[in-house]
Amino acid sequence: MGKTRVVADFLPSPEELVLKDETVKVTISLSKASVDFFKREAKRYNTPYQKMIRRLLDEYAAHQSQRTTNNEHIKM
Repeated sequence: MGKTRVVADFLPSPEELVLKDETVKVTISLSKASVDFFKREAKRYNTPYQKMIRRLLDEYAAHQSQRTTNNEHIKM
């Protein structure tokens, strides 16, 4: 088996797992094709399609925010 080593605990605590991100309810009109896609994919992964859409938007916003921040540093 080889030499073993102890690694730092990187997993979130149970308390962190149950905490929910702050959310805001919005009404948005999406194309039928987009909603059908997310519903189909959500069913494959046994998760709510709204959660998939929220995660996609969160990732997009985080990426764009980082790009904006990086571009501001370049302009200075």
